[in-house]
Amino acid sequence: MSTPSSRGGAAVGRLSDLGPIEACAVMYLRLWSESPKARADAASDFEIALGLDQGRAAMMTLDRLCGLCAQHGRRPLVRHGLGCSCLGADENCFAQMIAAASEGAREDAMMMASLIVRPDYAPALASLSEEMGMVLRRMTASVPLPTTGHKSPSAVLH
Repeated sequence: MSTPSSRGGAAVGRLSDLGPIEACAVMYLRLWSESPKARADAASDFEIALGLDQGRAAMMTLDRLCGLCAQHGRRPLVRHGLGCSCLGADENCFAQMIAAASEGAREDAMMMASLIVRPDYAPALASLSEEMGMVLRRMTASVPLPTTGHKSPSAVLH
């Protein structure tokens, strides 16, 4: 029988499979969860990319977002290590929630938020996801999408 934490940590892909916003969401979740030094590295990234004031605001959003997940999660989010190229199930849910929210797909973001936190905190998590998604959208605006040679998702499912 699998435990809840083993399900959340199951590898469902690779970070390289994700778009820039989703990949950044996973990496900042990992940094925030790793250590105070890693959190300082995340804060530095935001300040370099966005300037001092917006960088500090972005770090505050990340703190609130990850803190909400940690304090009111249905269970602890399972993460892979900072240097790991795998993408865990919980990390993917987190990344997809942020990406959906950044695109204005609020219902989808709410649905994914309800998988991560208690239902009474899902609206707050979806709102913070939208804020974080917009930050990551600004930071990755000039990042080219990866080219894998695959056809678009609408053309091929697997």
